[in-house]
Amino acid sequence: MSQKIGYIVGSLSKESINRRLAKALARLAPEGVELVDIPIGDLPLYNRDLDADYPAVARALKDAIADVDGVIIVTPEYSRSIPGALKNALDWASRPWGTNSLARKPTAVIGTSGGGIATAAAQQHLKAILLHMDAIVLGQPEGYIQSTPGLIADDGEVTDPTTAEFLAGYVQAFSDLISRVEAGRAATPVG
Repeated sequence: MSQKIGYIVGSLSKESINRRLAKALARLAPEGVELVDIPIGDLPLYNRDLDADYPAVARALKDAIADVDGVIIVTPEYSRSIPGALKNALDWASRPWGTNSLARKPTAVIGTSGGGIATAAAQQHLKAILLHMDAIVLGQPEGYIQSTPGLIADDGEVTDPTTAEFLAGYVQAFSDLISRVEAGRAATPVG
């Protein structure tokens, strides 16, 4: 089995703790599973007027999503919701009408913050958006990671063995979901 999973980090900060979390997930992925970054920082604000001549950066986003077996969205929490940059990327991915890149795409949501409930409110909002977009969203395990100083190094090394074990299990659970979805598609006759 070989899988390619894309990850989108909702924060645009190069020093984001959520970017470190994404690197940790990539380090802890099981054998045969590769995680690749799907950048969103260069996207202009979504404007329906551009649907007829989709910007190259937005086409690249849609192509990157099409090129992976599943997408993990790593989100911070801004004002009890997701960052505007992430919502903007989801809008680009779902447009123009009839070309929603996340429809029927296995998708997982995780995030970290310094607070005790981590990014729970943002993740619930994000899951509602993804379900509306017809994404196949991982239900369990949920990944609300409370960030503490030194928990995840800049290169993605996780210093706490319990957290590392949880994150490895999280990526494995998502990989298993992707496998189930692919098996279901293979078993369903076309036409």
